[in-house]
Amino acid sequence: MQSNVKRFFLCVLAPFLLSAPAVSMAAEGSSWWDVLNMTPGVTEVSRQIYDLHMIIFWICVVIGILVFGVMFYSMIVHRKSKGYKAANFHESTAVEIAWTVVPALILIVMAIPATTALINLYDTSDAELDIKITGYQWKWQYEYLGEDVQFMSELASTEAQIYNTDDKGEFYLQEVNEPLVIPVDTKVRFLITAKDVIHSWWMTDFGVKKDAIPGFINETWARVEETGIYRGQCTELCGQGHAFMPVVVRVVEKEEFADWLSDRKAKAAALREMASQQFSKDELMAMGEEAYNRACASCHQTNGEGIAGVFPAMKGGPITTGDITAHLDIVVNGKAGTAMQAFGEQLSEVDLAAIITYERNAWGNNTGDVVQPIDVLKFKQGQ
Repeated sequence: MQSNVKRFFLCVLAPFLLSAPAVSMAAEGSSWWDVLNMTPGVTEVSRQIYDLHMIIFWICVVIGILVFGVMFYSMIVHRKSKGYKAANFHESTAVEIAWTVVPALILIVMAIPATTALINLYDTSDAELDIKITGYQWKWQYEYLGEDVQFMSELASTEAQIYNTDDKGEFYLQEVNEPLVIPVDTKVRFLITAKDVIHSWWMTDFGVKKDAIPGFINETWARVEETGIYRGQCTELCGQGHAFMPVVVRVVEKEEFADWLSDRKAKAAALREMASQQFSKDELMAMGEEAYNRACASCHQTNGEGIAGVFPAMKGGPITTGDITAHLDIVVNGKAGTAMQAFGEQLSEVDLAAIITYERNAWGNNTGDVVQPIDVLKFKQGQ
């Protein structure tokens, strides 16, 4: 019996204890209420949502106390053992009016703050910065519209940590190689979509949770009032790598953001220039190993052996040792009906050339083939 009771409470509390708000709020000094309750967050919208939640919560508490109070009072004071008999009445006009009017008034009281919060939540006008967020299995692409800056944000926790052969860090499964960077006290509009399956971009501290749906763009916004690093996650079950798709946002001062954006623009321009350069095989192999481990190893493994029946082996595989044009095609355009994504829009020509060169010469493949960034660019352009 005791074990069943423990199991019941574990099932009830687990969703709260394991949720992103619980993880992000479970810091030293936090009370159990802070851990289990919603977070007020750091935006106007998140605080409105929190206040609405608390209003509804306390209304429900009052209703519960009144209903159960009357029920228990009647059961104890007017019980049969004290000689009371149940009244026999029906079709009371006063009761009918009361239980119609009172709930209606309660709903009206609840609807006013709810409507105000919803109107504000969907008002994306007058945004100072537009960012397109695209979900992929299992990473996020961020594009600063009109700024010519975009990058992939992928899980930074290592395979050694995932497979318990290395110690896990403080932010295990909540760290990325490239966080989204936005300025403080700035209205940022997020345009959210996906390329493969449905994802969901969830940042509890911002009061933002929007589905990323292929072929459809959802809008939301945030004006973050405090600098810092905020962590969220994908909350749509988007495949076997769902747990490896965190969201990390770094909020900085406006001057620091301007410097960061300028630096990213310069790097993007330099990367475009690199697309016309010729690299040695050793240079491509070094860059390719890093890019492969970042973008491909989660499926095909760092040793290139893949996962039997799920992800094909790169080591001695027909793609990596066969026709080089077919290899280019599957990396750039993906393969329909499989988990193989089209990396042509995700990675630069330099990264793509380095990865293909690495795959064709690593793990004993030794084809001797070298692919330059210009080869990838020409392939994309159909030349």
